[in-house]
Amino acid sequence: MPVPLYQAKAEFFRMLGHPVRIRVLELLQDGPKPVRDLLAELEIEPSSLSQQLAVLRRSGIVTATRDGSTVVYALAGGDVADLMRAARRILTELLAGQNELLAELRQAEQSSR
Repeated sequence: MPVPLYQAKAEFFRMLGHPVRIRVLELLQDGPKPVRDLLAELEIEPSSLSQQLAVLRRSGIVTATRDGSTVVYALAGGDVADLMRAARRILTELLAGQNELLAELRQAEQSSR
């Protein structure tokens, strides 16, 4: 029996649900990067990065190519970069809404004094 689409989507978002994986995807939006560059940006243990890259690779969201002794990672497609940009827009709107609410609450607090 095939997995329902909503369940597959939930698994996909669960796979994205790690800060290091999100940061790797953000870094790869600018183009392919060797592991050493990712390590320099992330400041985590190589074994931790390796583990997170393996999850992204298994999911098919990134690709890895070997160039001599260097492994270079890239986004598997432009849709991933679009998804990261969409997430940023959504978060920006949500935070702007929260800031407006906070300002209203502060104003109400001032008025009640």
